[in-house]
Amino acid sequence: MKLLLDTHAAIWWINGHDGLSPETKAMLEDDTNFVYVSIVSAWEIAIKTSCRKLPEFMGGSMAFLRWLDGIPVTLLPIAPRHVEVVETLPFIHRDPFDRLLVAVAKADGMTILTADENIRRYDVDSAW
Repeated sequence: MKLLLDTHAAIWWINGHDGLSPETKAMLEDDTNFVYVSIVSAWEIAIKTSCRKLPEFMGGSMAFLRWLDGIPVTLLPIAPRHVEVVETLPFIHRDPFDRLLVAVAKADGMTILTADENIRRYDVDSAW
């Protein structure tokens, strides 16, 4: 299975946060799954760090990207197909980062791992 981490899921995984569900932890530990993180998450972390809205994650976007280098995760760029899907999404969620993550998951046939109920209301495979 191809799994796309929502930004908070990636941060919680890094921090060993108790918020990750047992199902999510099991999916992340399953060697038959492929885990992806979008560059959107690094962008979101950079913006929230600069606004001091991310106290639970120290080090900012560069620390996040260095962490990704040390684990079996694939970092995804944004492609035109992702932008195209964003344009067709209903306005269930107004957060531009989350909308783009939904588009990536839809366009690339991934299951998005998220605790965000708004993201899970989209027509996209999700788990938590």
